[in-house]
Amino acid sequence: MALRLEPFTAFDGLTFSLTVEDLVARLGPPNHCSRNNVALTAYDYGHSVLRFQDNGRLEEITKRAPVLQLGTVAIPFAALASFVLAQDTEAFERAGFLVSPAFGIAFVPGEPDWVTALARHCIPTWRAL
Repeated sequence: MALRLEPFTAFDGLTFSLTVEDLVARLGPPNHCSRNNVALTAYDYGHSVLRFQDNGRLEEITKRAPVLQLGTVAIPFAALASFVLAQDTEAFERAGFLVSPAFGIAFVPGEPDWVTALARHCIPTWRAL
């Protein structure tokens, strides 16, 4: 099954307007909660990891995406890097990740099929890494 991405809006039904309280009400307590090295709090559900700023703003949603659905196009993860490079002239690499400002995603092409959907305001932070 393909995971639907609406760039900067939602990933697999999880919207960027989601609060921590909404998340816990919807999915229950996370399997693990930790702070990462860029001062985001990660709520890890095993199948999904959501990262929030201290002020409660959702920054990133990471999920396994063997197939990513963008509008009417379904892209297998193995073809995602070539798709992004062909469709997004602003795409760039940082810390091993391929980042697409047009699609609002970051992923490591040679790794398993984890895709991180980004809030729009995160793109400059990724550029600055």
